[in-house]
Amino acid sequence: MPDSTEQTIVVNADAAAVMAVIADFERYPEWVSAAREVTVLDTDDDGRATTVRFVLDAGVLRDTYELRYSWSPDGRAVEWDLMKSDLQQAQHGRYELAQLARGSTKVSYALTVDVVVPMIAPLKRRAEKAITDIALHELKKRVEA
Repeated sequence: MPDSTEQTIVVNADAAAVMAVIADFERYPEWVSAAREVTVLDTDDDGRATTVRFVLDAGVLRDTYELRYSWSPDGRAVEWDLMKSDLQQAQHGRYELAQLARGSTKVSYALTVDVVVPMIAPLKRRAEKAITDIALHELKKRVEA
């Protein structure tokens, strides 16, 4: 898969609180603007989601897709890969959290998306940057609310 787009943001909360919001998929429609429906399909022995279906509506872009998640043992990172999609042929993403000080966490978000329709690289990178930027700001707003 090609190089990913990565952005970071500092959230005024501990890493555990940030990860709790990231991991609460079924509440995404409450705070992720494009999420219309999110359903956890499978979980691991610890109750963490391993397969999740998303129904997204971002205006001109609508997609239903499933992602497979893997969680780091220390609870500070989660990665995902596309299983199936209406519009994407590949997606890989990762959230990684770094506790900076008590009540402050650096959140890094890396994302690579390949869509079925051919897209020139600069336009694809711009779209990934917009997605990561919106996702980080919505996450920050939700965690700090």
